[in-house]
Amino acid sequence: MAGLDRVARAFLLTELIQGFALTFRYMFKPKVTVNYPYERSPQSPRFRGEHALRRYPNGEERCIACKLCEAICPALAITIEAEPRDDGSRRCTRYDIDMTKCIYCGFCQEACPVDAIVEGPTLELATETREELLYDKEKLLANGDQWESQIAANLLADVRHR
Repeated sequence: MAGLDRVARAFLLTELIQGFALTFRYMFKPKVTVNYPYERSPQSPRFRGEHALRRYPNGEERCIACKLCEAICPALAITIEAEPRDDGSRRCTRYDIDMTKCIYCGFCQEACPVDAIVEGPTLELATETREELLYDKEKLLANGDQWESQIAANLLADVRHR
């Protein structure tokens, strides 16, 4: 009986007809495709994109060179150097991230006690050369200055999860 059933399905092409019926049903439903460069899908406030260094409202850099982000980075993508200031506190002189190594885990952001390093809302990370993915302190501060309002809003929306 099972052999006869299999032969009947093969002869009548029932699977093919079911596939066409499914395609025909979805043909008239609203499309879910997003035309990416011109349309954007909604982004979560917890999205982890391009890194940025933040500043305090008075313009001073937030990074206190505690090197917690460098220590916790599983990919060893962060390099920090520091020097003492005149008042005895530390100042970050070098903050480099090799974005080719970064796995966007967010550990650096979670480890930072002053919210200096964050992963911002930018998701376009395509470059023409590898050297463009080696971020230095100036590039990270420029990212922070560019996205500060968005980053602050995302951190405020995420405060109950921290």
